[in-house]
Amino acid sequence: MAQRCEICGKGPGFGHRVSHSDRKTKRRFMPNLQSIRIVVKGETVRAKVCTSCIKTNKVRRPA
Repeated sequence: MAQRCEICGKGPGFGHRVSHSDRKTKRRFMPNLQSIRIVVKGETVRAKVCTSCIKTNKVRRPA
């Protein structure tokens, strides 16, 4: 399953894991995704949404 927000499309970021001796190896910064129920076109569906979309009210949760 892809680690991508279904609302904003946020996916993993890339960078380096840096050791004490300053060696760099590749790593991924994963988005904080939550599987929640949201309302889309009047229907309740389950979606993977990042927490920044939940906090900024980009999604509507069922009443």
